[in-house]
Amino acid sequence: MPFRGAIEAGGSKFVCGVGTGPEDIQTVEIPTTLPGPTVAAAVEWLRANSGVGLTCVGIASFGPVDINPASPAWGFITSTPKTAWRNFDFAGAVRKNLGVPVRFNSDVNAAILAEAQWGAARDIPNCLYLTVGTGIGGGALSSGRLLQGISHPEMGHIRVPHDPDRDPFPGVCPYHGDCLEGLASGPALEARWGASPAALPPDHPAWRLEAHYLAIGIANFACTFAPERVLLGGGVMRQSALFEMIRREVDRLLGGYVAAPEILPPLLGRRAGVLGALALAIG
Repeated sequence: MPFRGAIEAGGSKFVCGVGTGPEDIQTVEIPTTLPGPTVAAAVEWLRANSGVGLTCVGIASFGPVDINPASPAWGFITSTPKTAWRNFDFAGAVRKNLGVPVRFNSDVNAAILAEAQWGAARDIPNCLYLTVGTGIGGGALSSGRLLQGISHPEMGHIRVPHDPDRDPFPGVCPYHGDCLEGLASGPALEARWGASPAALPPDHPAWRLEAHYLAIGIANFACTFAPERVLLGGGVMRQSALFEMIRREVDRLLGGYVAAPEILPPLLGRRAGVLGALALAIG
């Protein structure tokens, strides 16, 4: 099979890959700096490691991104908090430098496609993938198809109940303050508690509050999308004790009104994003 290229563009690093699937994909990590040098390094690596050449490149990008094929800004990163990347023609820059077709979507939309093809969403037509890390984002399959409209879902920016007596922290989102991402992302945890999530012990009160906010989000998604399964990935979810805390809180919040979805880690782990980009390229 011909090699496809994959770029998972994250806020702190790019993961680039070439291959035909999970078994043979080769990957490299490149720090995310300014658009020009970061894309140039990614393109150079893809070109050098693609053997006889690439037939297509899939890009799974942090967002917001324009995925509307009818839009003149298709393939652009748009209103991202990373100011140097705002209104950057990402897909166009890669296509121009490599001379191959480019397929483009959000990182979490791509991740749920990868999990559906090779991971924990196989044979699960209604499934939701949430990543909880530098930001919070979500992608969903509904009846086996990506749930998206003129843009991709922005599940991290839903508004959640915020009790200032219990949690006086104002939130870190530059657009909304105390949306879900503003209260429960990795930077929110660090700003609230003065330590990175990785440094907080399992019995720290941070995790009970984190489970509460994530459970509110999942309960809302259970009522609106009715997923059978929710996959929780990203750096914050490496605190494995969170899963059972979230399950209990989701059950409490739903109150038996609708069925709670299964809540599991992604099977592909940290490779979900780059394999999602590969899934985009395969089509």
